[in-house]
Amino acid sequence: MKNSVSDHSFYIDSEEEEENQEKCENGDGNESDDNYSNYSNDNENETENERQHSKPNSFNNAWPQSYRQSMDLYSSIPSPSLNFLGTPIKSISSSFLSSSLTRRHTPEVLPSVHKPLLASKEPEQKRRSSNALLPPLPSKSSFIRKGTPDRKLSAVAHEVPISNQSSFGQAVLNGMNVLCGVGILTTPYAVRESGWIGLSILFLFAVLSYYTGILLRKCLDSQPGLETYPDIGHAAFGPTGRVVLSIILYAELYACCVEYIILEADNLSSLFPNAHLSLGGIRLDAHHLFALMTTVAVLPTMFLRNLSLLSYISAGGVIASVLVVSCLYWVGLVDGVSLQGKQTALNLSTLPVAIGLYGYCYQGHAVFPNIYTSMEKRSQFPAVLVTCFVIVTLMYIATAVLGYMMFGDLAESQFTLNMPTELVASKIAVWTTVVNPFTKYALTMLPVAMSIEEFIPSDQVKSYMYSMLIRTALVISTLIIGLLIPFFGLVMSLIGSLLTMLVTLILPCACYMSIVRGKISYTQASACVVIIGVGVVSAVIGTYSAISGIVESLSS
Repeated sequence: MKNSVSDHSFYIDSEEEEENQEKCENGDGNESDDNYSNYSNDNENETENERQHSKPNSFNNAWPQSYRQSMDLYSSIPSPSLNFLGTPIKSISSSFLSSSLTRRHTPEVLPSVHKPLLASKEPEQKRRSSNALLPPLPSKSSFIRKGTPDRKLSAVAHEVPISNQSSFGQAVLNGMNVLCGVGILTTPYAVRESGWIGLSILFLFAVLSYYTGILLRKCLDSQPGLETYPDIGHAAFGPTGRVVLSIILYAELYACCVEYIILEADNLSSLFPNAHLSLGGIRLDAHHLFALMTTVAVLPTMFLRNLSLLSYISAGGVIASVLVVSCLYWVGLVDGVSLQGKQTALNLSTLPVAIGLYGYCYQGHAVFPNIYTSMEKRSQFPAVLVTCFVIVTLMYIATAVLGYMMFGDLAESQFTLNMPTELVASKIAVWTTVVNPFTKYALTMLPVAMSIEEFIPSDQVKSYMYSMLIRTALVISTLIIGLLIPFFGLVMSLIGSLLTMLVTLILPCACYMSIVRGKISYTQASACVVIIGVGVVSAVIGTYSAISGIVESLSS
């Protein structure tokens, strides 16, 4: 379960100063305007779709303005550099990241840098402060140099990772990294709750999720300026729709961080079940101790000004998932571990819980628009989605089948908890599961924090203080919730039923029908209505079952 500043995320704080500097160098500054005009003339053959996504737009001026910047951490892998509260700590040369996975090309010009996204007449104290803990952005002149007479830039001061540069392979890796998260750990448990026949639900959600991903693309192409999921909500239902949809997206991200805390506590306590800590009259058992230690460990990552390094490391989430599944196969097929649990064909009593678990597996639509707008050839997006969904679904099914065959009705909410801790393959699987969320926690919580920080006045001293308080409070709150509701499978089912169904199935169809009203065919309308119906029914019964299970577990 999710990038540096994109070309649509630059905030020019001193436009007037830069223009004055240009006038000093060029007399009346006409040369700069001519260069920009030449650039426009040179690109008359650019496709309409690409021009639409390169223009500043009114959607960027509404909350949350930080969404594109924060979610781009999931849709591109920049050359990582690490800063902590403004002090450079480590920088990795871009030549180190010259592989196809991390390749970035510098454009001839950056059209979105020509004008600020935010109106220059806006008072400085009301400018957004969501970048309080992000690296300061250089002026326009630090990004590019003036065009040469042949309309080409002679040099670039700094390599700027921007969108429209992801290849097909990069987009596939980004999509798989978003889709293939901790949900894969619960697939054997989901089959336990639903029975073998319930696996058909996983396949159904894969097909529907792919179709709604295509609908998001059509929404983005419907009018100029649409770049993110909140933009789509704005275009479909106005400012209110944008705010409501954004809150749902941020709630989903926040809930995932709660899951990370529970995941870490469960797996670490399985490795060290006798660990405890006594402070005065307070005694912490292994689960509470490791939940607290996880919180302390991830808290400093929330204060990093540049999360590029974490983004680069977390991109290995696909590799981590493959490694964990490989360990499961090794334990089952080579080591011959099997708990010989009972298997059922269909379990109607707990099927609703499995619906939420299966739905959670396709939690990636919040990032799909960013992946699409970051692609060099956007016409390949459907093929990217097909590739991602086919590979990820096969991984889910393979894990679910073998895990359920090994553990049966004894399957835990994470199959790593069923694996014998004395085996080497088990240790590798558990430690891989433990390490991976540490790199993803800050990336997942960052969009939530930045959206709140937009309401902070842009005072240099106060913004740092408020940002630190907000991020600390968010991390501590996930610890509290994780300790109060320490049920990984039920919490995941609740997230999948209540939030993922909205983000993945219901809202894409509703937004598409609203945006293209009057132009939608009968077949498309019928398909959207059916998908919305499936999403609503799944959300209602899944949410009710998950909440009932949580209440029952708390009272027992």
